[in-house]
Amino acid sequence: MSKDLDFGKAFEATFATNKTRQRAIAIAGGEFGGGFDYAKVDDDSLIKAYKLRMQIFYLMIPLFSPSDEEAPVFFPPEIKAIIDRKGPGDARDFGAYVSQLERDATHFRAHLDQLAARDKSVAERIRKFKSEALGGKVEPPGYKVELVTSTTTGGVLTADEPYYQAGDYVVIKENGQMRIVGIRFFSRLF
Repeated sequence: MSKDLDFGKAFEATFATNKTRQRAIAIAGGEFGGGFDYAKVDDDSLIKAYKLRMQIFYLMIPLFSPSDEEAPVFFPPEIKAIIDRKGPGDARDFGAYVSQLERDATHFRAHLDQLAARDKSVAERIRKFKSEALGGKVEPPGYKVELVTSTTTGGVLTADEPYYQAGDYVVIKENGQMRIVGIRFFSRLF
């Protein structure tokens, strides 16, 4: 992800690959509103919506904490509308919501690229974010990571399913590889 801030590629490379688990991750972390029956939405749409929401979130991070002068440039009304967009109230509207998220992610990326092209400070923010937050060396925690079992994980893990909590990441062993099933974001960012 440090190369081009593409969350979709990062998701496929690092998250659980089991479609049922990916669906559960999407529901648990997608913040879609939940005012409808998720059973009426297909797996691919839920997973795609999650990836797109996370894509927008990661594109937004380099613009965090703007000065008073930067704020209206970084977050003009059409970008604020993307950030504030709520999930659908009905499962029948989920397909249209996913289509809107695709347009939103494309628009936000173009906005960020345009800002970086004309403002050296934005280009530096992006470079710094890529190098420090995403491309930096990942150090193992200063403690032994122990296998624990699930008690409540929003449906991503079954009861008593073993997992590892490594810093802000919840990981499982899947087909001989460690795969992410959850991230606690805000403790990493602040």
